[in-house]
Amino acid sequence: MSSEKIPLSVAIITKNEEKNLSDCLGSVAFSDDIVVVDSGSTDRTVEIAREYGCRVFVEDWKGYGPQKNSAVDKCKHEWVLLLDADERVPAKTQEVIEKILEKPKVTAYRFKMKHHVHGKWIRHAGYWPDKQIRLVNKTEGSFLGMIHEKWVTAGPVHNLDAHIEHYGFSNYFDMLKTLNDYSTIIARELFASGKRATPLSPLYHGIGMFLKIYFLKWGILDGMDGLVTALTKAGGSFFKYAKLLELQRENKS
Repeated sequence: MSSEKIPLSVAIITKNEEKNLSDCLGSVAFSDDIVVVDSGSTDRTVEIAREYGCRVFVEDWKGYGPQKNSAVDKCKHEWVLLLDADERVPAKTQEVIEKILEKPKVTAYRFKMKHHVHGKWIRHAGYWPDKQIRLVNKTEGSFLGMIHEKWVTAGPVHNLDAHIEHYGFSNYFDMLKTLNDYSTIIARELFASGKRATPLSPLYHGIGMFLKIYFLKWGILDGMDGLVTALTKAGGSFFKYAKLLELQRENKS
């Protein structure tokens, strides 16, 4: 591998990511343009980003999709690698990216996501291969959605036999916090879009999600981590609709 930096931008959004950011930035040191859009960190996140030579912008939080679009818009290069602060690019994936950039054939590329809980790769429970668009031509698409945002492009997308490492959950507390935060945001999105729930919606969505993750997606093979994953995903579905019901009651005319 060449030690020279390549003409590729990396777009990252952050808030209080000092425990993750150094490893993330170290894994993309091959890029000659790293953009970090921070939404008001109170730890050393911004300082760390500047130490690594990133171009740092501090902005109010706008939602996941709009915040990531802001980061992409600031990138110097046409081709952008989309990363979260708790993700890492392995050396072999770097080689794949460098090869693609010699002559891109499509408008975006999907990578497999290798998710970790307690530092251990979770091979089931819907976590693998979990293909996601991460390398994009920024002129050919944009993010849509305030949460569970997706890169949307009208052009062709190619699946790659390469992965990105994701260390999103260091413990079960992280999983529960994500459950609570995301279910609140999604419930508000559903309400704003005109979606409504019935009193039974939380129950059958929660049960359905547990059965899907634990049995159909073989979470049972991942031991306690698989069980907790199934329970938290089921809890996310349950509380998403429970909170939607709550919003309906609060806004009832």
